[in-house]
Amino acid sequence: MPNQLAYIFLQNGETPSGSLTYGELDRQATAIASHLQSMPGERALLLYPSGLEFISAFFGCLYAGVVAVPVYPPRRNQKLSRLLSIANDAQAKLALTTTSILADIDRRWEREPELSSDLKWVATDTIETNRGEFVPKSIKRSSLAFLQYTSGSTGTPKGVMVTHGNLIQNSTDLDRGWEHNSDSVIVTWLPTFHDMGLIYGMLQAIYKGCKCIMLPPASFIQKPIRWLKAISDYGGTHSGAPNFAYALCVEKTTPEQRNQLDLSS
Repeated sequence: MPNQLAYIFLQNGETPSGSLTYGELDRQATAIASHLQSMPGERALLLYPSGLEFISAFFGCLYAGVVAVPVYPPRRNQKLSRLLSIANDAQAKLALTTTSILADIDRRWEREPELSSDLKWVATDTIETNRGEFVPKSIKRSSLAFLQYTSGSTGTPKGVMVTHGNLIQNSTDLDRGWEHNSDSVIVTWLPTFHDMGLIYGMLQAIYKGCKCIMLPPASFIQKPIRWLKAISDYGGTHSGAPNFAYALCVEKTTPEQRNQLDLSS
């Protein structure tokens, strides 16, 4: 089981750029959890694009008993006020991200002096995996697992509290309806800072002990055939998306492209 592949990430929607076995994920999550437990704060923003770094950070928070708050990194032309609004509302004291994203945010923070924050930033890709053991937390079904925030496009972002019990029940219901097994292959391009991409796309694989193939959301929007090709290439057995995604696949692919696919899995 430790050597079994859990995730494969297709950086451009086509070429594998990294993978995680269950053992590697456990080691990375443990290292992050150990680091988090040495810092004050019970809630942490997670600023990552979809990818393997987010997965390790999310499970690191769960291991450490820290409430995760997934937030997509602000675009270069986007103000940091939304990020700060979420940080304040969530009462987050920590922010986890990558070295490159942190460098960009640091530069922008200097240009917006009206923004002040007590956030302590951690670039998780600099944490060594041989850190000391973390202290396991006592987790109940009622324990808060993460906060899911709305986009805030029509107002101030609003958070929804999701407990460990909520996650287990959701995954149990999904499993009952979709009939996964350990040989299942989930293929997803859905963003992990949204509930469907996070819970079904990412967490369901861990719940069932199967494999998940992940694509960046933008790669699908640019070329919808990439989603179908990933299902074909990796023998995807389970995948899902909003209605517009299926419409895009019809509108933006050709009969010749579709004839080259094997979606029988």
